[in-house]
Amino acid sequence: MQIGTRSSLLLKRSLAAVWHPCTQMKLHEWLPLVPVARGAGCWLYDADGRRYLDAISSWWVNLFGHCHPRINAALADQLGKLEHVLLAGFSHEPVVELSERLARATGGALGHCFYASDGASAVEIALKMSFHYWRNRGNPAKTRFVSLAGSYHGETLGALAVTDVRLFKDIYAPIVMTTSQVASPDWRLAEKGESAYDYAVRCAAVLERHLERHHGETAAFILEPLVQGASGMAMHDAEYLRRARRLCDRHGVHLIADEIMTGFGRTGSFFAFDQAGITPDFLCLSKGITGGYLPLSVVMTRDAVYQAFYDDDVTRGFLHSHSYTGNTLACRAALATLDLFEQENVIEANRARRARITAATRPIAQHSRVRNFRNTGMIWAFEVETTDPSFASRFFAAALERELLLRPLGKTVYFMPPYVIGEDEIALLAARTAALLDALPAA
Repeated sequence: MQIGTRSSLLLKRSLAAVWHPCTQMKLHEWLPLVPVARGAGCWLYDADGRRYLDAISSWWVNLFGHCHPRINAALADQLGKLEHVLLAGFSHEPVVELSERLARATGGALGHCFYASDGASAVEIALKMSFHYWRNRGNPAKTRFVSLAGSYHGETLGALAVTDVRLFKDIYAPIVMTTSQVASPDWRLAEKGESAYDYAVRCAAVLERHLERHHGETAAFILEPLVQGASGMAMHDAEYLRRARRLCDRHGVHLIADEIMTGFGRTGSFFAFDQAGITPDFLCLSKGITGGYLPLSVVMTRDAVYQAFYDDDVTRGFLHSHSYTGNTLACRAALATLDLFEQENVIEANRARRARITAATRPIAQHSRVRNFRNTGMIWAFEVETTDPSFASRFFAAALERELLLRPLGKTVYFMPPYVIGEDEIALLAARTAALLDALPAA
């Protein structure tokens, strides 16, 4: 990738001072960082004016493009009123309104919101809240958690415990609590001739057997509804969610929906669990909640859970906090994001956009090096047949040369563009990705 003078200077400063996330820093001896100076719509621009189509929504957060004028205006207005106030013993209008509107989005079923700053923290809160609920209810034996094989829920210690991606977890195993994993309904794992629905039913039977044996010690089952993100965009049939809900009800186990990635329209409905016609006991939200502007996460739960903590005894309260809980600016950005959903008919518009992207990417689906081309809502993914152990980083670098920001997960390439991607950008993304595949060395 060609680097201009201004970008080169910024790169040197960044490599000297910044320890970048999810990165082996030595990799940047040959793969330059991308020094972003500004963004507009689906595009990012470096310090020398070179552009990159953000086809992954900057790690899945940017729903409506960069520097959206309406979100910008909301933040500018809020900045002149109140930037932040502690949420312990205080409140403010944006966090109240946001909580009320999120509750309405669940049909009022999840009417209590507990805020944090990021997705992993939301998972930590849900796990702790489930454990503490059972303790307050006189069931202290319920201390264990169950997740799906290949699951990803974050990299703090509690979230890592219910994550099942070896790359992130194995090195920290001695300091992470023990949890259980059950078969993932990822349809790529189905037997030949077995439908995604039938495979989901078969995997739900595995969960059923586990809960039959271990429900007395199990506090909660956590999963990413419809799409398991970091393990390779593993997609499953909604029937698994329906059966998981019934099994959790039958065995007295909480169902935690980690919709940090899948929430806010990403799977084709506002929440992914909507497609199964169920409601979880805990809902974890982050990423797109502020349209990609500011860190914010929330755990939503039922009144029955809230009431289990409502007591004169302070030790029965949920004593968990973050300094920037319910940050006023972040809540205002989230409200502006919800306004866009409500006023621009985003879910319906995305159905048409989905059809256009699927049509444009048909040559990719039919490419000789592509396997398991799949789509859920505004997420597309496929595996590339290759023996190159450094495929992900090399494909990423080659994509940047073609003005594309694509960040493969192992051999899985995925598209998760902002909801404002236009016809010309769709055509560019499809054509240049196909050209990338054509240019790959022989497998």
